[in-house]
Parts: sequence; structure tokens; C-alpha cells
Amino acid sequence: MYAVIATGGKQVRVAQGQQVHVELLGVEQGAAVDFTPVLVVDGDKVLATPDQLAGAKVSGRVVGTAQGPKIDGFMYKRRTNQRRRYGHRQRYQVVEITAIAKG
Repeated sequence: MYAVIATGGKQVRVAQGQQVHVELLGVEQGAAVDFTPVLVVDGDKVLATPDQLAGAKVSGRVVGTAQGPKIDGFMYKRRTNQRRRYGHRQRYQVVEITAIAKG
């Protein structure tokens, strides 16, 4: 059984017991979080319509935080001596999926 959840403007396929990296949720470590699934697959049965997903819920627990890869950037404008270097490293929260309920 697996589900597809929407969080942070992205969709992620999750299964029970899996740890996923999601955008920062603004909750503390160890807190319980609930996601609304976009799709739930249980064997051959697929729940995808809003009526079928009315009671469906994916529960998880925040395990910690993580950081993505470092991205180095460089911008310049020719013939004007304008140059700028920048770096970015995205922060994520690690969520362990504890339960998937069909409702």
C-alpha cells in the first residue's frame, strides 16, 4: 500500500515506515503531522477521486532536519564589471510515515 501526498508544492510517493524529505513545515522535532493524499493505491484498488479520498489521511512524525546539496551561482553583465557569486543550500525536514488510512 502506498500513497501520493502533496506538500510544499510537490508531490511525493510514500509508504508506511518510509522517511521522506519535505519542505519545512514549521513544527518541532517529534511532532505529529498529517498530510492529505492525492492518490492511494492498495493492491489493485486505486482511490483517486475526491469522494473516495474524503476520509483518507497519511500520518507522519518529524524525525529531524536535513540539508540539500550546495548550489553555487554566478551572475554577470558584460562590459559593466558587474559580477555576483552566491550559494544556496535548501533545508528540509525529515518525516517518517507512520500510517496510511483509507478512510
